[in-house]
Amino acid sequence: MSDSDNELIELEEEEHTSPLTAPTFKRIVGLLRPHWRWMAGFLLTIAATAGLDSVFTYINRGMIDQGIGHKSVDALVRYAAYYGGLQIVQAGLVFGFIYLAGVLGERVQYDLRRALFNHLQDLSLSYYSQNAVGRLMARVTSDTGRVSSLMTWGLLDVTWAIVSVISSTIFMLIINWRLALIVFSTIPVLLIISVNFRKKILVEFRRARRANSKITGEYNQNIQGVRVVKALGREDENLNEFSVLTGNMFNASYRAAWLSALFLPTVQIVAAFALGAIVWYGGMQSLTSSFSVGDIHAFVSYLTFMIWPVQDLARVYAEMQHSIASAERIFKLLDTAPEVRDRPDAVAAETLLGEIEFDHVDFYYEERNPVLKDFSLKVRPGEMIALVGPTGGGKSTIVNLLCRFFEPREGVIRINGRDYTEYTLESIHSRIGIVLQTPHLFSGTVRENIRYGRLEASDDDIFEAAKIAGAHDFITGLTKGYDENVGEGGNLLSTGQKQLISLARAVLARPELFIMDEATSSVDTLTEALIQRGMEALMKGRTSFVIAHRLSTIRRADRIIVIEDGRIKEQGTHAELLRQRGHYYRLYTQQFRHQLEVQYSIAL
Repeated sequence: MSDSDNELIELEEEEHTSPLTAPTFKRIVGLLRPHWRWMAGFLLTIAATAGLDSVFTYINRGMIDQGIGHKSVDALVRYAAYYGGLQIVQAGLVFGFIYLAGVLGERVQYDLRRALFNHLQDLSLSYYSQNAVGRLMARVTSDTGRVSSLMTWGLLDVTWAIVSVISSTIFMLIINWRLALIVFSTIPVLLIISVNFRKKILVEFRRARRANSKITGEYNQNIQGVRVVKALGREDENLNEFSVLTGNMFNASYRAAWLSALFLPTVQIVAAFALGAIVWYGGMQSLTSSFSVGDIHAFVSYLTFMIWPVQDLARVYAEMQHSIASAERIFKLLDTAPEVRDRPDAVAAETLLGEIEFDHVDFYYEERNPVLKDFSLKVRPGEMIALVGPTGGGKSTIVNLLCRFFEPREGVIRINGRDYTEYTLESIHSRIGIVLQTPHLFSGTVRENIRYGRLEASDDDIFEAAKIAGAHDFITGLTKGYDENVGEGGNLLSTGQKQLISLARAVLARPELFIMDEATSSVDTLTEALIQRGMEALMKGRTSFVIAHRLSTIRRADRIIVIEDGRIKEQGTHAELLRQRGHYYRLYTQQFRHQLEVQYSIAL
């Protein structure tokens, strides 16, 4: 099980107790505003369908009293015609509200998913580093589904219950208002019993779900770490810990089952008193001919219509709590403002081919742990800059700032002599080409993945970009060539092949500024040579930044910058830095010595 799977499980097990606030209610209702016609039709068909149930009971009353009681064939035919005709109408209404519920739910869900997808693309990278992918996926899938259900089936339950109670009340008052008042006196008792029982049942179910979440995590840990468990002889200890967890879940589930079993009989006992009152009072009244058998039958049916919403109240309430909590999570995500966004007066950058300057830049992800400190660097147009140094020194942060995935905490980055925050994000991003250490391909064909760099490109442009990147030969060797499916994330190709396609994509984009972040660290020597040739072709006439641990990749750089602890330790050409015998010299000689040792061990 992946981390994302665990996050989704944990999210499903969360306890939802958020009360419905006025702002949240307004926003939930606001989701329906664009679809108010569908909503109006939905509510009307539900109300009519629920109301007809009470009408059918009233028709049955007349059929029993006037048709069967008086043995009148005409009355039986008349009431049967009423009943049959209204059943046809109700069937049409049922079709209508189910269809409208489906359409309304899908429209709300479509709007939410589209809004979330667009917003997630606008959010800064810092947001993704602080929030797990599994939880973000849950917002788009589970949470939107729950909100959609609240807008449709949750509203259906509530509307049906309200109409059933109101219509039953009206008809009971019409038939006999005194008996109706006796029946109504039992409703508060039923409500108190229902709410108290359901609260206790929900508490136990939540305990069981939390225990289930811990059990799932324990299973996951033990299966993935089975070698460590066996090596350390931890089987008995782990079993004891697992027994405690399963015991907690058993106890909570047992209490929930016991309370659930007790709830319905308790409600039925209270309902039995109401039914007894109806039968006794109705029987006594029927002796004086003021109360008929049909009246008794109708009252029993109407009482059932009123008890059902009371019994179902806690279930609907619990589901609404889940849906409200989902809505609040969605709104919280939509309300998250990107840390990096366009200024109101931002203009489109005409080009990124000019001078680039880092002017006394400070940056940190966490305030107590600065990554760059008073960092200054000027890069001439068309210059190739290589960034080297120990892991965590700030190399990737420099290119992330340059791409404006993040912005300086202090200091300024200038492009063409202007603060780059004066330019729109789109005009910067569209002129930058990036090849990352771990290449990412999208599900689809090789052709589609290369074309992602410039969607309007022709096939000839794609072929030419692949040739420049050194990818054409291996692509044509695939079974379907450029129409070969790369699999999810490119998992049907090797790392080197994915990297070459990624480079071809960057070539096709025709970037003005090119960035290569550890692109050759995970490939073989032959693929590295292909990538280097593609890099050299792409870098001609372009400003470029290259991060590499393999120093052989950057010997031809115009300037090599050694970064350590967020500061520039050395800079110069490859030859100049070797003559200085400083940080770069030590890095280069250590790596060269390691390569010789590897070659020697292979030779042996």
